Amino acid sequence: MDSSQLDFEKEDRQIFTVQKLNREVKELLQQNFPLIWVEGELSNLARPASGHLYYSLKDEHAQVRCAMFRNANRKLPFQPEDGMHVLVQARVGIYEPRGDYQLNVEHMEEAGIGILQRKFEELKQKLSREGLFDPANKISLPNYPTSLSIITSATGAALRDILSVLKRRFPLLEIRIYTVQVQGEHSANSIIKAIQATNQRKDSDVIILARGGGSIEDLWSFNEESVARAIYASNLPIVTGIGHEVDFTIADFVADVRAATPSAAAELIVPHQQELIETFEQYTNTLIYLVQDKLSNLYQSLDWFTQRLEYLHPEQIIIRNKEKLAELKRRLFNSIQLKIYNRHDVLNKILIRFENRSPRSQVQAAKINLVNIHKNLGRIIHTHIEQKTQQLITLSRTLDAISPLGTLNRGYAIVTKAHDNLVLRNADEVSDGDKILIRLAKGRVSAHIDEK
Repeated sequence: MDSSQLDFEKEDRQIFTVQKLNREVKELLQQNFPLIWVEGELSNLARPASGHLYYSLKDEHAQVRCAMFRNANRKLPFQPEDGMHVLVQARVGIYEPRGDYQLNVEHMEEAGIGILQRKFEELKQKLSREGLFDPANKISLPNYPTSLSIITSATGAALRDILSVLKRRFPLLEIRIYTVQVQGEHSANSIIKAIQATNQRKDSDVIILARGGGSIEDLWSFNEESVARAIYASNLPIVTGIGHEVDFTIADFVADVRAATPSAAAELIVPHQQELIETFEQYTNTLIYLVQDKLSNLYQSLDWFTQRLEYLHPEQIIIRNKEKLAELKRRLFNSIQLKIYNRHDVLNKILIRFENRSPRSQVQAAKINLVNIHKNLGRIIHTHIEQKTQQLITLSRTLDAISPLGTLNRGYAIVTKAHDNLVLRNADEVSDGDKILIRLAKGRVSAHIDEK
């Protein structure tokens, strides 16, 4: 290949920058993929401080990155979480700085069962706050109903199951069947009309509202608010038997009793005929026992009245009165004897007290007391004089020991200034010509300071 051919080929090349390539691809994607709907599961959800949402949308085989900007996600009626199945409306684009293919989401909603589950929880909370689930508002079931209304589908297995249980357990029960739609657009209205009709006729003791199992979409008629309010407004107790044991609907929460299945609802309402037979036998045995017990009580009463009649016979009354009179006589004699004894005892105590209070006894006691007082007084005075004498001697000795006179007797003198009578302790306290006073043990002398 020569150089001229090489130069020619270079001139025919279309060279893209990376930025231009990404922009061209972005425009191409936007032209071929306008606003589209995509369904998938959320993963790797991120919520930065900017308020935007970044996540991946995936299915079993692939995933795609998504961006949902703040202006779009602030309108979301729910909180997105990893693992949530959603349906998004988005434009296909590319993030130019990195060349990443992504969806720019403008709208998001829960897909399929997620939406229904959210509606279920919202309605459940709303009705709970209003008190529709309150046990205090529920009607008790009759113990032995005589008539029953069944509201269900004419073709479903639920009706066959209920009738089979009722026939086996309580075949005498009067049954009325209201066939309704249990699924579909008009099913809720059909159920409501049946509940209202049963209440208007007032010929049933209880209502069974039932249907067989199914998905949440199949059972959705029983999650409608209008159906829940019709159940709450019913004057007759309503037992629900909807779906399988794990299925719960709003109707179950509002109903007076919730049964796990339609068959269980029938078993809750009526007793088993064998149980009734056993109950009747128990009543019969109880009645026999009560009659026998009553007869026994009457026989005992008769015996008591016979004994009472004998007790009230005049001869018996006279005998009892004689015995009573003898007892009263004995008690009277004992009482008189006791009173005489008590009076003697009181008299002896009075004599002793009189003797103790006699003036002769009191004078004799006073003399003895006076002699004792005279002796004690002399002893106390002698002891007191001795104590005071000893104290005087001790105090005199102490006074002599600390008295200035004692010091003066030993040859000492007290020198004071003549003009202020202050005691001199230092020769520097006087000057030449000062007059001083000298106190001796006996008398005083004065002097002048001629020379220090």
